[in-house]
Amino acid sequence: MLACQRDEFDIPRDVAYLNAASWSPLPRAVQEAGRAGIARKAQPWSITGAHIAGQCSRARNAAARLIGAAAEDIALIPSISYGVAMAGRILPIPAGSRVLVLGDDHSSPVLEWLQHAPRGGYVVESVARPANGDWTATLLEAIARPGAAPLALVSISSVHWADGGLIDLAAVAQAQRAAGAMLLVDATHHAGVLPLDVVALDPDILIFPTYKWVLGPYGRAFLYIARRWQDGVPLEQTGSSRRRVSSETTPYMADLGFTDGAQRFDMGERDHVIGLEMASVGMELMAEWGTAAISARLSWLNGLLAEGLAGSGVELPPPATRAPHVLSLGFPGGMRPGLIEALAERQIHVAPRLGRLRISPHVYNDEADVAAFLAAFRVLA
Repeated sequence: MLACQRDEFDIPRDVAYLNAASWSPLPRAVQEAGRAGIARKAQPWSITGAHIAGQCSRARNAAARLIGAAAEDIALIPSISYGVAMAGRILPIPAGSRVLVLGDDHSSPVLEWLQHAPRGGYVVESVARPANGDWTATLLEAIARPGAAPLALVSISSVHWADGGLIDLAAVAQAQRAAGAMLLVDATHHAGVLPLDVVALDPDILIFPTYKWVLGPYGRAFLYIARRWQDGVPLEQTGSSRRRVSSETTPYMADLGFTDGAQRFDMGERDHVIGLEMASVGMELMAEWGTAAISARLSWLNGLLAEGLAGSGVELPPPATRAPHVLSLGFPGGMRPGLIEALAERQIHVAPRLGRLRISPHVYNDEADVAAFLAAFRVLA
């Protein structure tokens, strides 16, 4: 199991930050990369084309490593919603078909399809949260439901953002392929913490950002696109997406054919000399620690929390159905008003999500943080 990495972060000892699923603190190494990037931008004559190309390549490789992809299948984008909008442009959703989403899933893998369903003539079917917390079984039933409209797409988060429910992606992918459908995975709460292998899973689209679990800045994200869709037209038309558009030679637009691979889907203004290197450093740290070691540590911390909450009256999803790094507390009589704020006043930081209290530790948390939460919760809840 990974040792606590608190020394790699700027977190005072009296702060129990248990909210990585909202924002992660930046490791010291990522902060330093950001400061170096700011200094570079302050003196832009030091920024060369080779430096920018190297940054893009480094980020692609770091993202690919976390999900078992080839770097050429990764596009540089700003957000999950951008990636889903790209999917909406290149994935064909036939009229008369259906798109499956999770009930109360994060807005990003849902709103694109709700927006375009009326015009596209398809329906968006939301799978209700199961009482037993088993999102996978409920989703598999919806995929295979007799008499339903043909299934075109399953568009889901692999870990439910609000209740921490874990989806068995391998089982869903097998069922989705048998139904002749496509698969889009929002891996926001998965990449870097849990194993992912897009070669084995073969999703059509998989997306993750850097500002939560992989310890990077806001506004950087990565889009895996299966090669069967890489001949699509990107969301934005940029010079970097074309074979030869160069401000340094003539003719300026010498070859407007799209580049090969996922690079054609890169966002405009991708050459972010500050954030891109920060994102790379954070992802490289996660890869160095390893998903197995990270997951084991976070599972252990949440296990301590679950043990300490026994008999408190809160409801916890069964261990078999929840992600190891997210612990979501339900309150049969409703959460006490002001509980989150009262905890924050004691420097214990968690998040309210859809009437539940979500706890999400990371590698900087330890037993003292668990003890601080439990002591305060017993008094305040």
